[in-house]
Amino acid sequence: MSQPAAVSLWEHFTDLADPRLERSRLHNLFDIIALTICAVLSGADNWAEVERYGRRKHAWLKTFLALPNGIPSHDTIGRVFALLDPAAFQRCFLGWVGAVAEASDGRIVAIDGKTLRHSFDTTAGRGALHLVSAWATENHLLLGQQAVDGKSNEITAIPELLRILDVTGAIVTIDAMGCQKEIATQIHQAGGDYVLALKENHEKLYADVSQLFLDGLEEDFEGMEHRSYHTRDTGHGRIEERHYHIVPVPDELRAKHPDWDGLRSVGMVFSERQVGAAEATSETRFFLSSLPPKVKQFARAVRGHWGIENGLHWVLDVSFREDDSRLRKEHGPENFALLRRLAASLLKNEPTAKSGVGSKRKEAGWDNDYLLQVLAAIPQ
Repeated sequence: MSQPAAVSLWEHFTDLADPRLERSRLHNLFDIIALTICAVLSGADNWAEVERYGRRKHAWLKTFLALPNGIPSHDTIGRVFALLDPAAFQRCFLGWVGAVAEASDGRIVAIDGKTLRHSFDTTAGRGALHLVSAWATENHLLLGQQAVDGKSNEITAIPELLRILDVTGAIVTIDAMGCQKEIATQIHQAGGDYVLALKENHEKLYADVSQLFLDGLEEDFEGMEHRSYHTRDTGHGRIEERHYHIVPVPDELRAKHPDWDGLRSVGMVFSERQVGAAEATSETRFFLSSLPPKVKQFARAVRGHWGIENGLHWVLDVSFREDDSRLRKEHGPENFALLRRLAASLLKNEPTAKSGVGSKRKEAGWDNDYLLQVLAAIPQ
């Protein structure tokens, strides 16, 4: 790591409390964190692999880390991350990455959850860890994550996550679980806009919105302010067509459902997918939005939400093997999950290697200079 990068990283972790007893600290906290960052970027998927990476790269790591007692064991590394406060650890990392500070108006912030399937701890009576992440879909940056309480669901985690984000000027997209009046109010009052997927969990509102579009389509939206947009994507034997429709919220609908703060438009997306000779599949979805009825902006937001699935969750499963992870001790799974997500952000933002995240991780492990390029991809 170059000296400026090391100093920049260190500055953001100086206030992180070391959870260990002072007399038991054989290894510096910053050394453990910096070692783990480099190791995860370079292909390590568990504490044992972090240790192995450290032993192979010891001479290089000594050029910018103290390492007074050599490379810590995987037990030591795992124990430290199990004890580290996840909220404090996240604040340090997000300060380093500068993701929130670099946010710009009109950006799409997709919020969605993912379960770490093998993170359950039967002995301790803990179920699998479920994390809700906020992802800047267009510049591929993690903006924050929030663990879902074992006795709760995403409805309680999303407001907590929103409190640590600056959504001023952003378009926040959330699936049907987060389509709640209180969440819409929170986003709107924080200076953001929302596009929320609407499903049958809001039975009366869903029925009214779906009937609105059914009537509009049957009458060719006569007498209604209406915008539509059509896209067609092809490739690898696949054809996908999407029809976007958006209308301002009618007075009658607003009068029946007055508690949606900032609601300005409702949208519909009808999509058809054909793969090879297989039978075509179709889906119709409805959305609530605080945006004005501009159909291309609406389409951009809906498409942008899929970025958290394709740009983050798919990468975590394929390139980081997150679903195979057996980390279970205390805060260890949540802290390592943060490391994966931030590594995915950094690797996606490194522009010189024209390859996928998995290949970039290998390159970072093989080539120290390339690893420095990945670290330099952090927005300042």
